[in-house]
Amino acid sequence: MINAALFISWALAVVLFDCLLRRIPNWLVIAGLAVACVLVASGHSPFHIDLSDAALGLTVGVLALLPFYLIGLMGAADVKVFATLGAWCGFHALPALWIVASIAAGIHALYLLASAVIAGRRMSAESSSESSSDTNGYKNGPHDVIAIGAERPSRYTFIVGGRRATPYAALLAVSAIASLTLRVFEAAR
Repeated sequence: MINAALFISWALAVVLFDCLLRRIPNWLVIAGLAVACVLVASGHSPFHIDLSDAALGLTVGVLALLPFYLIGLMGAADVKVFATLGAWCGFHALPALWIVASIAAGIHALYLLASAVIAGRRMSAESSSESSSDTNGYKNGPHDVIAIGAERPSRYTFIVGGRRATPYAALLAVSAIASLTLRVFEAAR
């Protein structure tokens, strides 16, 4: 029971840091990895995995998301958290965690896009009533989603409505908490 509480505490810390600060400190990732390794090595993993499964999960976790980081679609913390989740949950759990988190990220991205379009339309309606032009001399159209004078992002990171992309590490951690919760309920039957 304590092993599950340790995992959930770590995962919730990841969620809080990612959602509130959009940063996950290295000390948190290292602490999570260390606790996962100790629990797996001592045979007390909350996910009931062995060392080889944890090592494979760690390796695959890094390799699976590293390309997305290298092309700028994901932060380094997302990769590190996924690798640490591989050490906690094992290789076999990673595809499900990835799929669930990606579906949630897609829903969040659609929400951000819809919010940006709605905000853009509001801005357009307000500015058209004032007959104003933006700094480039173009009238604000109904599909403008960037505020007047706002800079477009120079990197590939998905930014909509002035907000950074989906907190993917948080979604990975939440999907892992859900996975552990399902395991506990199934074991209780």
